[in-house]
Amino acid sequence: MRGKPITKFLTMLGAVALVALFASQTFAKEITVRGKLQKTVEAGGWVIVSGNQKYLLLNIERYQNQEWFTAASEVEANGEVKTDVMTIYMEGTPFEVRALRPLTESVSSAALQSDTRSLTKVMVSGNSIVQAQPDTAILNISVVTQGRTALDAQQQNANKSDAVVRALKSAVGAGAEVKTSGYSLQPQRVYKENQPPTISGYEARNSVTVTLADLTKVGAVIDAASQAGANDVSGIAFTLRKDQPAHDQALADATREAISKAQVIARALGGRVVRIIEVQEEGFERPRPVYAEAQMMMRTQAAAPTPIEVGTLDISSRVQLVAEVEVAGK
Repeated sequence: MRGKPITKFLTMLGAVALVALFASQTFAKEITVRGKLQKTVEAGGWVIVSGNQKYLLLNIERYQNQEWFTAASEVEANGEVKTDVMTIYMEGTPFEVRALRPLTESVSSAALQSDTRSLTKVMVSGNSIVQAQPDTAILNISVVTQGRTALDAQQQNANKSDAVVRALKSAVGAGAEVKTSGYSLQPQRVYKENQPPTISGYEARNSVTVTLADLTKVGAVIDAASQAGANDVSGIAFTLRKDQPAHDQALADATREAISKAQVIARALGGRVVRIIEVQEEGFERPRPVYAEAQMMMRTQAAAPTPIEVGTLDISSRVQLVAEVEVAGK
């Protein structure tokens, strides 16, 4: 009967011994390493050279921006050896850093100064306006006719509009668009005092919208329409269909301006920008069309071609940026 309790006791004692052995092996990996920092053959890698031993630092992101973190600096690191980590070249024993500090007196003072610094966030905005040349022209050309009767005004308009459309299609060439954008037939009224209005005739209006990419043809298109019977041009709009390159440039310029502002604020605080936390485009304004006035005149004989000057378009972008700034603590 006494054998069973003794057996249980020995079993428990063995388990405790195994746990103690496992714990001792686990904690045995936590060590302190002293040596010099050195870059590795792996990109962005660093080791501590301690005698004939090299320790490959696994997590040093928060230390790399310190003033003392340079090659050949003497440091002390506390951490844990990681036997289950594999790297490309396996230059040194993988070492997970818990704490890292400089050893030399001159660097220690810099580290002490760095330890008294704090992080703060700044929010800035950047604006940019980029000018671009239009790549599309939009013309609104109309044929307006009048007659004593509605049928008379309508028939005159139909004949002239047909001639104008044919002339426009011939002038703009392939790739342009000519389409009807409006039509109206309205009575013309005469108003006299104390008398009801009377209809003196009718006015018919047929409007055509022309969209073309060859801006050098705008003047010739207006001349062709005028000679064919068009007598009203309400305006010419120049716009930008392919605005992505200009948008990208405006966005990049606005971002650079925001970063510059963050750097100015950091310097004014006696610190520096550590990293950009967030960037957001707040607004993008597509180019508004540039309008050119066109006064339509009927031409009965050869005349100078209509001059058209194409202006520039403004593409604007606005960016909001949040930066983390390291400043001196109090």
